[in-house]
Amino acid sequence: MALLKRSSPKDPADGDGRMSLMEHIRELRNRLIKAILAVVGGTVLGFVFFEPIWNFLKQPYCRLPQAHQFNKNECILVVNGVFDSFFVNLKVALIFGLVVSSIFWLYQLWAFVTPGLYQNERRYTVAFLGLAVPLFTAGAALAYLTMDKGLSLLLGFAPEGTLTLVTINEYLSFAIAMLLIFGVSFLMPLLMVFLNLIGVLRFSLVAKHQRMVVFLLFVFAAVATPSQDPITMLALALPLVGLFFVAEAFMYFHDKRRAAADAAHARAIEEELDGPTASGTLDSFDTRD
Repeated sequence: MALLKRSSPKDPADGDGRMSLMEHIRELRNRLIKAILAVVGGTVLGFVFFEPIWNFLKQPYCRLPQAHQFNKNECILVVNGVFDSFFVNLKVALIFGLVVSSIFWLYQLWAFVTPGLYQNERRYTVAFLGLAVPLFTAGAALAYLTMDKGLSLLLGFAPEGTLTLVTINEYLSFAIAMLLIFGVSFLMPLLMVFLNLIGVLRFSLVAKHQRMVVFLLFVFAAVATPSQDPITMLALALPLVGLFFVAEAFMYFHDKRRAAADAAHARAIEEELDGPTASGTLDSFDTRD
């Protein structure tokens, strides 16, 4: 428990509130320990509820046409090695633990970064984390719904009279890759909005390279999807393009509002500076009179 003990309060004489290198290291250590404990707890839950989790994950494979199934009457995946079953349990439990504890370890990451941000940037970070979870979930859900289409297309290339034996390890790696790639990809437009809110990325720059960004999104979808089939590629690329245009529209209105606020602020400063000058000029005329 000594490892989880919070760092001692900063010296009040330290006016700028900066932390020393050792304080940063201790803070990072504490955050990492808390995040790892959360992941371990989620992994234990994954071991306990492995059966329902695995039944959920294998449904896209079970939706394949019977021609691609090893057993025509039952959805069965092949186990090749002696240790494959254990490692599949471990992998499923670990992924479940990462997903379930994501709110907690993302918060630990945010809490470590927050002291280096301004007050408005902290507020944007909280909103970013709040929107990241539903966006990631939406991307993973889309991957889950389209996974069988990509598998069916790939297995359809097998010569007639042959049957492709899909091992449990291969399928799980494919499913996890699909879920993570789709989920993380849906966060890219949100990252654009976050960078725009803190003043790093402007709408003018994005609008200037809009066509190139759309093209790169299609290239990314074609390269990133594990199956690399046109159906899965379009299933990822089209929502990404739609989210990109939504993010671009938000950036346009935000930059327009920020430009208007900056102009009003500049006018207020100019009027404040011109007021005493004009008043001083009139006073000098009165003195001479």
